[in-house]
Amino acid sequence: MIAEILADTKTRMARAVESAKEDFATVRTGRANPQLFQKILVDYYGSPTPLAQLASLNNPEARTLIVTPYDKSALKAIEQAIRDTPNIGANPTNDGNIVRVTLPELTADRRKEYVKIVRTKGEDAKVHLRGIRRKSKDELDALKSEVGEDDLARAEKELDALTRAHVDEIDAALGRKEAELLEV
Repeated sequence: MIAEILADTKTRMARAVESAKEDFATVRTGRANPQLFQKILVDYYGSPTPLAQLASLNNPEARTLIVTPYDKSALKAIEQAIRDTPNIGANPTNDGNIVRVTLPELTADRRKEYVKIVRTKGEDAKVHLRGIRRKSKDELDALKSEVGEDDLARAEKELDALTRAHVDEIDAALGRKEAELLEV
């Protein structure tokens, strides 16, 4: 029973770390990257739809991204969703067939803002990991009457080690992203 709880915890923590890395990827660095637009939701016929499901994304130049919608009637909605997305600073233009997004050059102040955003996302991910740890600890405590105290103490130490390893993984990804953002 303890092994099942720890295995489930490890799986959930790994998913949380992957989610954090995906969140870090949505914060832009110097180049236009289609991943920046992965989390953008477009109001498509009244329902929020991910941009990747409505259009193809290409980047022909370093700071330009071309969004080609599958349905031309969604052009205005896509353009508006990109314009309304915070932290990108892009000004999309619509030529009737595609949406061309040119990202502005990153200034030192803007880079520092992005570092703050990434740190916030990293802290949110760590809070999520601690929540997973707390839930697993509660599940282990519920087993107190079924297993011995030694097994329970060993499981809690393993849980703490798991949590520490995943927090370190988030910190490493955060450090890489910060270095990438501050690189000129």
